[in-house]
Amino acid sequence: MSFHSSMWKLLALAFVALSAISAGAHALQNQSDADLIPIEFFAVRENMTNVELSPDGRHLALMRIPAREANPLIEIYETADFSAQPRRLNADPMEFQTLQWVSNDLLIVGARQKIRNRIDGFNRGVYAGKVVSYSIESGEFEELTSGMQVESLLPSSPNEVIVSLPRTRASFSADDPFTAFRPRAYYRFNLETGQRQLIINGNQRIATAAFDDDGNPRFASGYDAGAREFVYYYRGIGDDVWEESYRVDGYDLSTFTPVTFDQENENLAYVLAHNGHDKIGFWEFNLASGEFGELIYRREDSDVSGIRFHSNFWGEGSVMAGVNYFADRIRTAWIDPDEEALFAGLRQAIPNAHQLSVTSRSRDGNTMVVFNRGPRDPGSYYFLSDGAMRYLGGHAPQLEPEMLADVEYIQYPSRHGDLMIPGYLTVPQGEPPFPLIVLPHGGPFVSEVITYDEWGQFLASRGYMVLQPQYRGSLGHGLEHYTSALGQAGLQMQDDKDDGALYLVEQGLADPDRLAMFGWSYGGYAALVAASREDNIYQCAIAGAAVSDPNMQLNYYRDGLSPFQEEFELRRREGIQPIDEAENVNIPLFLIHGDVDQRVPLEHMRVYIPRLERAGIPYRYLELEGADHFSNTLFYNHQTDLYTGLEDYLANDCGPGGL
Repeated sequence: MSFHSSMWKLLALAFVALSAISAGAHALQNQSDADLIPIEFFAVRENMTNVELSPDGRHLALMRIPAREANPLIEIYETADFSAQPRRLNADPMEFQTLQWVSNDLLIVGARQKIRNRIDGFNRGVYAGKVVSYSIESGEFEELTSGMQVESLLPSSPNEVIVSLPRTRASFSADDPFTAFRPRAYYRFNLETGQRQLIINGNQRIATAAFDDDGNPRFASGYDAGAREFVYYYRGIGDDVWEESYRVDGYDLSTFTPVTFDQENENLAYVLAHNGHDKIGFWEFNLASGEFGELIYRREDSDVSGIRFHSNFWGEGSVMAGVNYFADRIRTAWIDPDEEALFAGLRQAIPNAHQLSVTSRSRDGNTMVVFNRGPRDPGSYYFLSDGAMRYLGGHAPQLEPEMLADVEYIQYPSRHGDLMIPGYLTVPQGEPPFPLIVLPHGGPFVSEVITYDEWGQFLASRGYMVLQPQYRGSLGHGLEHYTSALGQAGLQMQDDKDDGALYLVEQGLADPDRLAMFGWSYGGYAALVAASREDNIYQCAIAGAAVSDPNMQLNYYRDGLSPFQEEFELRRREGIQPIDEAENVNIPLFLIHGDVDQRVPLEHMRVYIPRLERAGIPYRYLELEGADHFSNTLFYNHQTDLYTGLEDYLANDCGPGGL
C-alpha cells in the first residue's frame, strides 16, 4: 500500500516530537514515605476515553472528565484545526458511557442514569441506560429503541448498519457460558431515515447471528434443549434457509467459536477451537460440510485469544491481519506484512509502548488514532496524520511513567505436579525481599493479561510486591488448565495462589512473614477462603465484593437455568463454602462491599458477618455507599475510601505490626 511507503518517515518525525514531550515531563524524585504518590492520583476516574475518528477523518470525538467529581463530556474536534474550540456535549442528568462513529455524520452514544437507590434484583442495578444517535450536521440527538445495539458496521453501505434487539430479558450472570444463546432480533437500520428492516427474528433454535461486511447473515447459533447440544447453522449468500453445520455436546467444555468469514468462499469460515488439542487454535472451517480444514495457527504454550483485523476497517473491511495469543501481553503472529511493519514502527515511536491498538482509522488510511496501555502507561491516545504524531491525552496523565512499576511475567509449579501456573508480578522500588500481596482476579473462569492494573500499581507505590496468579480455571492457558478447576474452588484453585506466594519466598523476592491476599468478587471469595485455611501463610486477607455463600449466589439465577445448565453451574461451585468456615478464620480480615452490588448482593455480608461475630472473630468492614460491583461504578469518593482503607489496614492491622 502506498500509505506504508511514507509511514517510516512519518514515524521518525513522530518519534522526535514525542521524545521532546517525554523530556519535558516532570521526573519523579527518589520516593520516601513522606513523598508517596497521592491517593487522589489513583482515585480519580479516567480523564480521557473513547477517542474515535470519523470514517472520513474530518472529525475526532472523545469523552473527557473535566473535573475530579464530574461526569464525562463528549468533545468533537475538526481534525484540520485542533486549536479551535471543540463542540462539547453534556448528558446531564445522564452520564455518557460509550461512543461510536457509524458514518461520517453520525455517532451512536450510550448513556446511563441512576434511577433507584437499591438494586432491583440480581443483575438489575441502580442504573438505566439509553442509546442515542448524534448528528454532526444537525447538532441533534435522537433516541434509539431501548436495548438496541449495533452488531455490524457496513463499510460498503455507509448509511446503514446491522442492529439487534433482545427477544428476552437477560437474567443470567454475564460470565456464564450460555449468554451467547439468548435470542435477539436483527434489523438492517437506515441511519438517514431511522427505518429498520427485519432480517432475523431470533428464537431458541436460531438465537444469535453473525453477518459479513455486506450485511449478509452467514452464521447462527442456538441451543437444542432436547439433545442438550449447542447447534451452529449457516446459509449461503442470498439464501433464506438455515442449514445445520455443527453440533457441540453441552457437556463438552472445549471451545468452538466462529470469528470471521472468507472474503471469496462463502462456505469458508474461520474459528477458534480446540479441535482435539489442549490449546485453542485458529482453524479453517467448512460451513457446508461441517468439517475442520487447515490449521492456520496454534501454539503449545498458550491459547490463541482472537484475531487482529486490519487497522483500516472502513477502507479494507474485516480483513485478517494477524492471530493474537496469550503471553506476557497479548502478542500477534502477523499475517499481513504491512500491518506488522506499521505496528513495529508505532512501537518504536510511542513512549513505553506495550499493548498497542489502532482504535480508528480514516477510510483513506492516512489518519488514525493509536492507543497504548501498559505497566508504565495507564492509557494514552495519539493522533497520527500527515507526517506528524500528536499526543491527545490519556486515562491518567497525572501518573507519569517514572511513578509506576514494571510488571514481569513468571511461571511457577503447582504443588500437585500437574500444571505450571502463569502469573504477573508487579515489582516496587527497592530491594527484595518485599512484603507480598496476592491479588487473584475475579470470574474465576476468565482470562487476565496485565497491561496497566490500577490496584496493582497503587499497592506497588506503597512498597508491596503484587502477584496476580493465573490459577487453574483461568482461561488462555489450555483446556487442562481450565477443566482442572472444576470442583476445586477453595481447594486446588486456592493451592495455586498460595504456591505462587511460596515460590516468591523461595526465590528470595517475598518476605515469608509479610504475605497477604486481596481480591474482589471471586477474588474476594478466595480471600475469605485464605482467611480460614489451616497452617495459614498469610498475615491478613482483604475480601472485596466477596461471594461468601456460593449456593446462595447460584440461587439468584437458578430459576433461569435448564437442568443441564444448573448441573454445570453446581459443578463449577463445588468446593469450600466460606459461610461454613467463618468460625475458622484465623488471621485479621478486612471486608469491603458496595451497598448496591447487583452481581454479588450485599446479602453475602449480611449473612457472613454475624457468623464472625458469633464466633468472636474480629474484623474490619467498609461499606461503599452507592457502589455497585463493577469498576465503572467506583467513583472518586469510593476510590478514596477504598485506597485510604487499604493503605491504613495493610500498614497497621495486617498482622502484628502491619504488613
